[in-house]
Amino acid sequence: MIGWHLAWRFLRRDLRAGEVRVLLAALALAVMAVTAVSFITERAERALALEANRLLGGDAVLRADEAIGKLPRKLARELDLRQTETWSFRSMLRAGDSLSLSEVRALGEGFPLRGRYRIDAGDGEHDAAGLPAPGSAWLTRAGAQILDVAVGDTVRLGQSELRIAALVAQEPDAAMDYFNVAPRVFVRLDEIHATGLVQEGSRITHRFIVASDDGATQRFVDAMQDRLERGQRLETVADARPEMRSALDRADRFLGLASLVAVILAAIAVAMAARRHSARHLDGCAVLRCLGASQRTISIIHIGELLMLGLIGCGLGVLGGWAAQMLLGGWLAQVMNIAVPAAGWLPVVQGFVVGFVVLLAFAVPPVLALRRVPALRVLRRDIGAVEPGAILVTLAGLAGVSALLWWKAGSPTLALTMLGGIAGTFAVLAVLALGLVAALTRLRTRMRGPWRYGLANVSRRRAASVAQIASLGLGLMAILLLTLVRSDLLGRWQESFPEDAPNRFIINVQPDQLDGVRAILEQHGEQVPELYPMVRARLASLNGVPVSGETYAARGERARRLAEREFNLSSVARLRESDNAIVAGAFWSPEDATPQLSVEQGMAESFGWQIGDVVGFDIAGSAFEAPITSLRRVDWESFRPNFFVETPLGPLDAHTASYITSARVARGDPALTRALVEAYPNLSVIDIDAVIDQVRSTADQVAAAVEYVFYFTLLAGVLVLLASISASQDERLLEGGVMRVLGARTAQLRLAHASEFIAIGAIAGVVAAIAASAISGAIAVKVFEQPWAPDWHLAAMGAGLGVVIVVIAGLWATRRIARMPPAQTLRALAG
Repeated sequence: MIGWHLAWRFLRRDLRAGEVRVLLAALALAVMAVTAVSFITERAERALALEANRLLGGDAVLRADEAIGKLPRKLARELDLRQTETWSFRSMLRAGDSLSLSEVRALGEGFPLRGRYRIDAGDGEHDAAGLPAPGSAWLTRAGAQILDVAVGDTVRLGQSELRIAALVAQEPDAAMDYFNVAPRVFVRLDEIHATGLVQEGSRITHRFIVASDDGATQRFVDAMQDRLERGQRLETVADARPEMRSALDRADRFLGLASLVAVILAAIAVAMAARRHSARHLDGCAVLRCLGASQRTISIIHIGELLMLGLIGCGLGVLGGWAAQMLLGGWLAQVMNIAVPAAGWLPVVQGFVVGFVVLLAFAVPPVLALRRVPALRVLRRDIGAVEPGAILVTLAGLAGVSALLWWKAGSPTLALTMLGGIAGTFAVLAVLALGLVAALTRLRTRMRGPWRYGLANVSRRRAASVAQIASLGLGLMAILLLTLVRSDLLGRWQESFPEDAPNRFIINVQPDQLDGVRAILEQHGEQVPELYPMVRARLASLNGVPVSGETYAARGERARRLAEREFNLSSVARLRESDNAIVAGAFWSPEDATPQLSVEQGMAESFGWQIGDVVGFDIAGSAFEAPITSLRRVDWESFRPNFFVETPLGPLDAHTASYITSARVARGDPALTRALVEAYPNLSVIDIDAVIDQVRSTADQVAAAVEYVFYFTLLAGVLVLLASISASQDERLLEGGVMRVLGARTAQLRLAHASEFIAIGAIAGVVAAIAASAISGAIAVKVFEQPWAPDWHLAAMGAGLGVVIVVIAGLWATRRIARMPPAQTLRALAG
């Protein structure tokens, strides 16, 4: 108890005297950076997830072929979830003499729980305030074109006559299934029985939708997974269009990278401050040893002081991070143009964990070394502390920091890339720093004036210079890495949605209609695209063993659903390299007609398929088998026809196929659609402008979140670098005081310090830029799965900016040396 009491007294004394203020400030600032970034990334992730759920109309959907039973409704009520439902089925829709098969959507009260219908009631587009009014219906624009009707006209659905109240420009769940080609008509669920279309045996798809703002939806999903009945399946945003999943996944990985950078910067700041803290207590520990204090007492005093300091610093940092995200949360919502949920408590826990782990790794070892300070140091100041046991604590702490990085990464590949990059960068920086010290030791005698003094400081303080170059280089590397990845990521998103992206899919083209469709496209000024055959098939076997959805149930719900669904097999002569890339195996040559398969990488991973596996399909009762010879990475964001499974030309010729293609037409122009449908009534021309708008909107929101987190992390990184530079000023203060006593002018001192920081910043900046470029390339290819080319212009700018930051921060941190009277400086440090 005496040791802990002394620890508290030492802490109060050091706080009053300013001994631990740098360490406290560095720890609080580091924890604030980590906590604030965690708060913001968590809120941004939750906001993006909720916004993406508008593609479902809710947070989760239970889809069934029969009426939803009592169990899901009861569970939703117990979890206090908002709930609604919709029915959908096919029926004929009549308008005058026009008749068309339509998709009827009967909407329950409150639908959608996420998102909004965007309608045009004749007065321009706007968000719908609720459901269609009783006795009225909404109709998609494509349906209005086919039936040649407008707002205010009357259509007949079964036994009911309904007035068209509005045309639907965008619907919440359109992006889930844009190959549902029939015109859609939307009515109230409580009026569907009046149509007389719902009879015993009617084929109706029931959708039960739930949503919650407190995360309870996931508990509903977990509880229902093992209670699904035959014909039921659960859908979440993870089942959305591949291009939507891609944007959200990349956002999650970038936000994880931002958290990693915050942890790295926190570790650097605390390490530099802890080194200063330990050095300033060497003499005090020597005096305690002279007075008879045991090693155990010294350890308890200083470790106790450190733990108390950690509680205070982490507490201040967490409060600062919470306040920062509260102040900036409204701006985040405005930038993303969506509602941002309140922050949870996990970032608070993360802040304390990060704070104490970096203290263990970088502050406890030098403090442990204090207990072995010899009493002789009172007389001989050159005798330092040696503590072999501190090495074990350092290794344990570094393992803890590595575990933190792994935890914050959220991706093993990202974690391994970062850990390897940090280790390699640190080694290179340390070697170059030692080389610089050795070179300056030989060169300083040939230099004159302040430049000689400043560069001599680098070689004279060998250990301090190496530590500072390594720490600043790692900090700059982390910041530059975030900058490069952010630049590549946002550039990639912008390239993913070119203005000439296809916005019409033309499907169900028959073989004898190919030339006619090409001619119509050419007449309307369209570049004649390639038409791809589609053969409907179901998965039947793997390596000769029959398979079904239950076979893959253990590999997850997505694998089970994929195994149960129908596939579109397509035949192609050559790989379309613009949005397909081979990741394993080899693609066939144009002349090769051997039965073989090229499978989309994500699908193969879901099923656990490998190169060489023989996959069998059932095509209208006929068996088709072929080995997998290649795996493809597909860029679904291209909005061009792509397929999970492809074969060479020839093997599928014996099976009936329809064809699909895509085209780009002027927005809202019905001429091409009308010409194609009039010539070939069996064709379906799908307008996906609304789908593209939804995907672009989500990508824009993701980009806004990335930008926001990037700038905040960048600011936090600069502040942490300032703290790490400030933590190494004691030697400069002492030397500056001596120089002032010897008559040095302020300008000479500033120039000397500038030369020192230019040398340190040049090495740190150049190595940081090269390392950041290499690591960003690895992350781009392995984590974000996108092409990468080194941006040396940006890297060079980053290196130059890093030097400027180091010089400015260093001169700002050493401004006291030129301002303080020499006697005051010497008295403060000698005492």
